Amino acid sequence: MREQMQAQAPLIELRDVYKIYTMGDNEVRASDGVSLRIYEGEFVAIVGQSGSGKSTLMNIIGCLDVPTSGQYFLKGEDVSEFTDDEQAELRNKTLGFIFQQYNLIPKLNVLENVELSLLYAGLPADERAERAQTQLRRVGLADKEKNLPSQLSGGQQQRVSIARALAGDPSVILADEPTGALDSRTSREVLDFLQKLNEEGNTIVLITHDNGIAQEAKRVVRVADGKIIFDGPAREAFPRGD
Repeated sequence: MREQMQAQAPLIELRDVYKIYTMGDNEVRASDGVSLRIYEGEFVAIVGQSGSGKSTLMNIIGCLDVPTSGQYFLKGEDVSEFTDDEQAELRNKTLGFIFQQYNLIPKLNVLENVELSLLYAGLPADERAERAQTQLRRVGLADKEKNLPSQLSGGQQQRVSIARALAGDPSVILADEPTGALDSRTSREVLDFLQKLNEEGNTIVLITHDNGIAQEAKRVVRVADGKIIFDGPAREAFPRGD
């Protein structure tokens, strides 16, 4: 399967990417010459401890930051050359985000929260509502569309954020520590749903510090000190279930 994917053009490609910050007299290489390819339909976990560079990679892949040097290609386009407005448009059309803290708007109901990214994309009201309702049914929350976030459990709020990520029909779903604020049972439900989305053909990039979460993916990219130190199947990354 991996060989078949590699015969295709990568969906995401980083080429010799550096992200360098200057802090006083010190130079911090948050990404230190990273090259990475991710193909359509993969479920990849980028795993590393705090300060390893995994969040920097997520921000670059998510068009939330730009590399100091190197190139980033998304769907064959050199994103590193895009203006801020062009990156924002690409982010809105191509990427779906799932965050640890859900990032729901407290004053908006569930349906309005899911519609929000579609509003930014300029879709008409009837199409926004239809898409949002479709995704809420998909995550099992069709009966909660008029509820406020405060009226939902943590797991339900995370499912709302998943519905929001899916509503724009993104090419890539970026999940940043999606179970970090959840108990073990609810975390299991969210991970099962991400696996189901992947089985349905969605490309998932999961960012985590937790080896137990990372091994739920099919491929693991481990980072440390801004470099990739392992890239391969999860079964090889955790041969003893570590």
